[in-house]
Amino acid sequence: MARYTDANCRLCRRELSKLYLKGDRCFSAKCPIEKKPQLPGQHTISRRKLSEYAIRLREKQKLRRIYGVLERQFQRYFTIAVGQRTIPTGTRLLQILETRMDNVVFRSGFAPSRPAARQLVNHGHFTVNGRSTNIPSYSLKPGDRVEAKERSKGLSILKDGIETVKGRSIPQWLHLTPEAMQVIVQNLPLREQIDVPVQEQLIVEFYSR
Repeated sequence: MARYTDANCRLCRRELSKLYLKGDRCFSAKCPIEKKPQLPGQHTISRRKLSEYAIRLREKQKLRRIYGVLERQFQRYFTIAVGQRTIPTGTRLLQILETRMDNVVFRSGFAPSRPAARQLVNHGHFTVNGRSTNIPSYSLKPGDRVEAKERSKGLSILKDGIETVKGRSIPQWLHLTPEAMQVIVQNLPLREQIDVPVQEQLIVEFYSR
């Protein structure tokens, strides 16, 4: 299976925006965007005015990289979103990305970043409705229950994450039981409950050109 293996901070620098791919590092002074906010590369040129096409392309790339999705899979998600007539395409696309298994694990506080959540899921540390699931892209539905396996509840990354999340709120569309390391998807998230810094309409325009 294809996956991105280069430096995560390089992606943030390419978008000149924090994508929060490194957990706590993104909130510290070590973040490259804080220290040196410029495009990656040895011979970086000054940022010139972007064309209309480039603006939409960069917005699409930013969203794709936030969730760690490769191009072909992202296109498939967009095709599914277009087929949903009752919800705006951009909102439906965000809902599909938000209800991925790895994102729900991240949003619940079990992992400090989406890449870390993806690794935890890949290693089989969680169940969905009591069944072992190791597919990060698994699409969760309202009513689905995600829980850490008994043998995994002693992992320091999970225990640290649960302690951290007790001091902050998680998205309203999720219901977390910290003691049981269990989260239930209550409903699909509304647009105002999705805090990713993108203009999804630009992405719809990119694929509709």
